[in-house]
Amino acid sequence: MDTKQEQTANTSSRDETIAPSTIMHNAHAVYPSFAMLAAMQLDVFTPLKDGPMQAGTLATALDVQEDKLTPLLYSLAASGLLKMERDLFSNTAETDKFLVRGRPDYIGGLSGFYSKVWHAAMNTAESIRTGKPKQKIDWHALPENELLFFFQSQFHSSIRAGKELADRLDFSEFERLLDAGGGTGGVSIGICKKFPRIRATVADLPKVTDITGQFIAEAGMSDRIRVSPTDLCLNSPDGQYDLRYDLAILRALIQTLSKEQAQKVIKHIGQSMVPGGQIYIFGSILENSRLSPLSSLGAGLVFLNVYDDGKAYTENEHREMLLNAGFADITVEHEALVDGMGIVSARKQ
Repeated sequence: MDTKQEQTANTSSRDETIAPSTIMHNAHAVYPSFAMLAAMQLDVFTPLKDGPMQAGTLATALDVQEDKLTPLLYSLAASGLLKMERDLFSNTAETDKFLVRGRPDYIGGLSGFYSKVWHAAMNTAESIRTGKPKQKIDWHALPENELLFFFQSQFHSSIRAGKELADRLDFSEFERLLDAGGGTGGVSIGICKKFPRIRATVADLPKVTDITGQFIAEAGMSDRIRVSPTDLCLNSPDGQYDLRYDLAILRALIQTLSKEQAQKVIKHIGQSMVPGGQIYIFGSILENSRLSPLSSLGAGLVFLNVYDDGKAYTENEHREMLLNAGFADITVEHEALVDGMGIVSARKQ
C-alpha cells in the first residue's frame, strides 16, 4: 500500500460519522428468530386460538412460570408474531393460521428443523477453517436409530410439503410419479392423496428406503406408493421395474450434492422419464447475482456445515444441468413455497 492509500485508509478508519449500524442490526436481528423458535417449542400460540389471554393465564395453560414467559411474550409482540392490547396477548391472523396445533396449515413442527439448521450454522467459521462440515450428515454411515429419528422429525413437514405442492400445482394429467431422494415418502403421500390417478415410486438410498416403507405402510398407501433402493448418483431409478415416469420431483436433493453429482442425478432421472414428462426441482435457488434471496443464502451457509459438497445453486446452474440432461422449457420461481423453497420446472425432450 503506498503512502496515499495509507492516508486514505487511516482517514476512513478515524471518520467519526461512521457508526457500526449494520453490524449492530445484524447482531440483534437473530433475537426475534430465537423468540419465535421458543414460542413454537412451547406451543404458545395454540392456547390463544380461543381469544386473548393475560400472561398469567397463558403461563398456567402452558404449565410454565409467568415471570419467565412474560419477556418472551413482549418479544413476540414486538416482532409482529403476537398482538398486545393493554395486558392481553392474542394471535395475529398469520400465527393463528400457521402456528396453532391441529389447524390444517400448521407448520409449528418446523421448530425441530429450525433448531437443527441454526445450530449447524453456528459452526460455519470452523467448517470453512477446516474445510470439513462440522455437523456432517452422512446418509451412508448414519446409524439406523439416528436415521429413523431424523426422518421421524421430518415426516409431518414432508406430508405438509406434499399437500402444498398438490394444492399449488395441477398434477391431474400425470400417472407415474418419481419422488427422487424422497426420504420418508411424505411428499408422495401428500400428492397421492389429492390425485388418485397417480402411482408413485420413492427412490432413495437402500439404507433409507427400509425406513421409507414403514412410513408409507403406516399412512395406508402401500398399494399406491412403492420404494426403489437406488443411489441416484450411480444409477437410474427402478432398474427392477419396467416403468417410465411422466412426473419427477426432486425436493431438497441436489443442494446436498456436488454439481457433478447433481448433474448425474438429473441425467439418471431424465433417462427414466417419457418424452414430454415434467420434472420439478424444489429447493434453495439463488439469483444469478448470488445476492438473493436471503432464504437461499442462509441455506447455503447451513449446507457448508452438514454436507461435504452441498450448496445452493443459481438459476443458471439449474438451467445448465437440466439442458445437459435433455430437458427444455425451463421456468424458475424463487421463494415460491411457504418454507422459502423455489421451483424449477422443465419438460423432457
